Amino acid sequence: MRKLPIILLLVMAISAAFTSCLEKDDDSSSSWAKANKKWLEEQLKMKDDDGKSFYTTIVAPWDTSAKVYMHWYNDTNKTKGNLKPLYTSTVDVKYYGRYYNRQPLDSSYARTSPADSIFRTRLNGGIITGWAVALTRMHIGDSVRVIVPYNVGYGTSAYGNVKAYSNLQFELKLVGIPYYEAKP
Repeated sequence: MRKLPIILLLVMAISAAFTSCLEKDDDSSSSWAKANKKWLEEQLKMKDDDGKSFYTTIVAPWDTSAKVYMHWYNDTNKTKGNLKPLYTSTVDVKYYGRYYNRQPLDSSYARTSPADSIFRTRLNGGIITGWAVALTRMHIGDSVRVIVPYNVGYGTSAYGNVKAYSNLQFELKLVGIPYYEAKP
């Protein structure tokens, strides 16, 4: 019977230490999430030279809760006749991605296959939802800045080096749509 109070005290001490560690992680995660939220709010307030919103809100036709924010660098009147990918398409893209604090995330510019700086992927598999939403609104030749909110990015869980609640910014250029086939 004498061992029972000692075991209970030991269990309580371990539990308190474990809870303390979790709280530190939550504080860190919470501050990251808050900083990402603040940055996204600032981005959405940006205006262009004409006083219009810098970003256009793009909503996925297959899920109205899936939104990204895009700014086209090119004149879309010059590319509107070009092919546009379907949700089932494979695309060739050049991109540079970074976190809210401008720290690099990833880039296609170090790739040499299938071609110089090209990343090839299917839209409906293997990429974050935010990319699929953005790329289905682009035509070949379009260059954009895309803000991908965490809910259509990597979500509320960490993934590799990406922290939970990470809002991401990508510079994307749609280079091509290999295997595109239009049937009459």
